[in-house]
Amino acid sequence: MNQKHTNPNLLKKGIKYLAYSLPLLFLSPYVLTLSFINKETVFFYLFFVAGLIVGFFALYFLYKGIQTLLSSLFN
Repeated sequence: MNQKHTNPNLLKKGIKYLAYSLPLLFLSPYVLTLSFINKETVFFYLFFVAGLIVGFFALYFLYKGIQTLLSSLFN
């Protein structure tokens, strides 16, 4: 019987992507909160754009991590 096994290299890569996304998931709301606290200053725009970029990368790494994990398990 020929069973396929988990690809350990892809599994490590998927866990690495998820490890990248975890701190970004906590950092993004913090930076966005800082931007809304500083509405009267120029830092509002700086922190708001930075928070959106960090949030985008958090979701991107989360998506890539889950996709890579599923690929390593079911391919």
